[in-house]
Amino acid sequence: MNLNVNSVDSLVAEIQGLSGSTQDVNHLNNLLKQSEDVIRSQAATFASCLTRLDASLHSLGYLYVLEACTAGPIPEAQANELVLSVVRFIDMCSVEQIRLVPDKFISVCKRLHEQVMVLGAPMRAVAPLLTAIRKIQLSSEHLTPLHPDFLQVCLSAKCYKIGYSILEDDILEVDQPRDFFLYCYYGGMICIGQKRLAKALELFHNVVTAPMSSMNAIAVEAYKKYILVSLIHLRQFSASFPKYTSSVAQRNLKNFSQPYIELANSYSTGNISELEAFVQANQEKFENGNNLGLVKQVVSSMYKRNIQRLTQTYLTLSLQDIANTAQINTPKEAEMHVLEMIEDGEIFATINQKDGMVRFLEDPEQYKTCEMIEHIDSSIQRIMKLSKKLTTMDESMSCDPLYLSKVGRERQRFDFDDFDSVPQKFNL
Repeated sequence: MNLNVNSVDSLVAEIQGLSGSTQDVNHLNNLLKQSEDVIRSQAATFASCLTRLDASLHSLGYLYVLEACTAGPIPEAQANELVLSVVRFIDMCSVEQIRLVPDKFISVCKRLHEQVMVLGAPMRAVAPLLTAIRKIQLSSEHLTPLHPDFLQVCLSAKCYKIGYSILEDDILEVDQPRDFFLYCYYGGMICIGQKRLAKALELFHNVVTAPMSSMNAIAVEAYKKYILVSLIHLRQFSASFPKYTSSVAQRNLKNFSQPYIELANSYSTGNISELEAFVQANQEKFENGNNLGLVKQVVSSMYKRNIQRLTQTYLTLSLQDIANTAQINTPKEAEMHVLEMIEDGEIFATINQKDGMVRFLEDPEQYKTCEMIEHIDSSIQRIMKLSKKLTTMDESMSCDPLYLSKVGRERQRFDFDDFDSVPQKFNL
């Protein structure tokens, strides 16, 4: 049986008639697949179907027509109307029906992303794309192709807080490597906007150390930001890669990030004037990479690094001495940096305003409050859950035929002659 697509009326009638039971919807999906080319070639004609279909009841048929209408170039005059239609559909559509054709749903959502960027209104896609992710996502551990689009519109709209909310999910299932790279890269930038630098480092680290067979621009840009955030947050940077980093990344990333490696080397000397001179000489390179703001934060963090080192040597010190030792222009600036570090919990100190003396203190946290015990307990529970998940994944992978065949091909084969002969006696 073929779908009757001779007219708008017949198509609407077929969709309405087969959108009831699960069996009918599955049958409708098969019929729509067979007529997909016709619907796509006559998208302009069938567009009027959308006004006669209920997006919540007839989600599958509505999606087929909507995807066909958004597949081609969209005139600028129609962009706003398209955005409204897609947003309304995402809000109303049936989860069960759209999951029958996830690729079409994702395609429509990506067109929404494109059009709001064209209109210069990324904010309009923030809430709809978050809703779309939750509808298409099989579990909170599943990374969908819409995650990067959502994070990008959050960045463009400066909605860092709502963007960060999705980064709190533990991602364990990834369909496409590119989605993972973009998710971690945009996520790292969201975390910078939220001043969650530890999480930003984790996400950029994931990009840099992820398996890759060839170099890609996302990894290069993530590595540059990884260097900068390391200097800002940790006040140091290690140029060595973890052993699980791909050989491609280890060979090439430093070559593409030379000014940033040199910046880290200059930072390690502790000489602020030298660092500022280097930044000034390479300002254009950092600006072209849209990293000048982070580079300036690196320079600012060196003052705090120098102050932090003083806490390891002195119990009390005047603001004037701090300014001189940490290479800060004035005692007033030194006071500002000390106050910021106290507020951020980086150091523990008090300032006597009368004589301008700073007294450095020990960490007052005794790690025995109810809140701290609850925090430690929740961390332990999370680690145990992750460990159990990793064990399950390891067991599943060890039984996977594709993995086993690949390991079998790559496993080194030894001949008897490859082994050293066994000595007849040992010298003790």
